[in-house]
Amino acid sequence: MIFESLSERLQETFRRLRGRGRLTEKDVDEALREIKLALLEADVSFKVVKDFIAKVRERAVGQDVLNSLTPGQMVIKIVHQELTELMGKAESKLKTGDRTPTVIMLVGLQGAGKTSTAGKLGRLLKQQGRRPLLVAADIYRPAAVRQLEILGERLDLPTFTVPGANPVEIARLSVEKALSLNRDPVIIDTAGRLHINEELMTELARIKQTVNPTEILLVLDAMTGQDAVNVAESFHKQLELTGLILTKLDSDTRGGAALSIRAVTGCPIKYVGLGEKLEDLEVFHPERMASRILGMGDVLSLIEKAEAAVDAQDAKKMMAKLQRAEFTFEDFLDQMHQLKKMGPLNQLLSLLPGAAKHLKGLEVDEKQMKRVEAMILSMTPLERRQPQIINASRKRRIAQGSGTTIQDVNRLLSQFEQTRKMFKQFAELGKGGKMPKIPFLP
Repeated sequence: MIFESLSERLQETFRRLRGRGRLTEKDVDEALREIKLALLEADVSFKVVKDFIAKVRERAVGQDVLNSLTPGQMVIKIVHQELTELMGKAESKLKTGDRTPTVIMLVGLQGAGKTSTAGKLGRLLKQQGRRPLLVAADIYRPAAVRQLEILGERLDLPTFTVPGANPVEIARLSVEKALSLNRDPVIIDTAGRLHINEELMTELARIKQTVNPTEILLVLDAMTGQDAVNVAESFHKQLELTGLILTKLDSDTRGGAALSIRAVTGCPIKYVGLGEKLEDLEVFHPERMASRILGMGDVLSLIEKAEAAVDAQDAKKMMAKLQRAEFTFEDFLDQMHQLKKMGPLNQLLSLLPGAAKHLKGLEVDEKQMKRVEAMILSMTPLERRQPQIINASRKRRIAQGSGTTIQDVNRLLSQFEQTRKMFKQFAELGKGGKMPKIPFLP
């Protein structure tokens, strides 16, 4: 989970604050000391932490807080507001230039994930109705051009490059190509190095001068910790960055870079990468991220994921089926596929309020879901629609076809029937029935 260790430390501190009826200035100072240590351990810049704690303390020791009936909640609210302020107040959207096409230049060190991010950004913009052109301008890293071409093929997006040409020339010609194909924006994947050097910066500066990009986005690996701040400062000084994209924010990282970079460089974080899949790139919302860190969840992001994966009309039809207890295994399989589109289950659960506390230690068994899917796929279409016809011989065939046991099939059938009954009871509840007991879903 994002910022897991930081989130746990802060939530434990706030739990102790909530347990006190009244707060003294000493109580606030003790809590702020814990928050300071948690932020430093998460690799947040010392100067950023110092300024952050000073702002929180100034607001938290006021009479309105100390004399409040819920002073603990007031302190949490202040920390949430200051965290949001620290990461940039509000979402920073991509700029659109005065001319067409808009040029987006991705820069960064080698290994930060620029090429993958170019594909992910192209996918995201395509979903928004744009017509991106991917440009492979990294001619130095082996297979970098082919990697972007493969991503383009998977996304049904054109990829432009010129064999034998230098990166500056590729970038210049890509803008002409975009105009001829009516493509907008142009996403240029530039070369990186293992470290910052004059050769790299000179080349990037020439590309910038040639294509005059609307956006220059630095792609940063969140796992690099405090060094990410130094990298961002160097790139910003040389190229005047317009924004940042943090990758690998889903990893087991302290992630303090996300809390430091905005304050140090003044550049907004525009996107965050939360996984390896092409759909694992999200718009960065400072307020939502602050809520996640403080264990308040991120229900808005969860709703957005659901809206993107589920068709509204299909959802209405499914609800009607549930109310009539006409839910079949085919419907259940369809729901499983839609759930997969929303992303890994552990990531979805982490968006729920209180997830760090209530779901701590919970391991989502993705293999069990695959076993359930295999059992359903081993059924005939008639068996999926009418599971009551599944007798002993059919169960044996389903178990053999899915690599499971007859007991597994029996358990699935039993749980499925309980679930159907539960939804029927919920429908009756609206007519004055009793509240049903919710069974364990498969």
